[in-house]
Amino acid sequence: MALSLQVIYPITEDTHFDFEYYLGTHIPMVGEHMGAHIDKTLVTKGLASGPDVAPHSYAVATMTFADQGALDSALAASGPVIADIANFTNTQPQMLIGEVIA
Repeated sequence: MALSLQVIYPITEDTHFDFEYYLGTHIPMVGEHMGAHIDKTLVTKGLASGPDVAPHSYAVATMTFADQGALDSALAASGPVIADIANFTNTQPQMLIGEVIA
């Protein structure tokens, strides 16, 4: 069963997000430490939460995995990636692990 891990970076008062660092340093770090276990990575930059509604999130990173073992291995290797979050944002990321159904 394929699984996904989504990391959602919500916009809240007094938070910031450095997209240049995120794309230039953090995402390559994800590849370095977790990439051997990831099937696909997609990063979406928030533009809006609906017509004429400001976005609720700076970005959402979606990674897909072949199975639970691959996800577990990626999470076990994620320590340096998690430690790096403070270098580009002060928002509290949210995670969603799910079954890929379509």
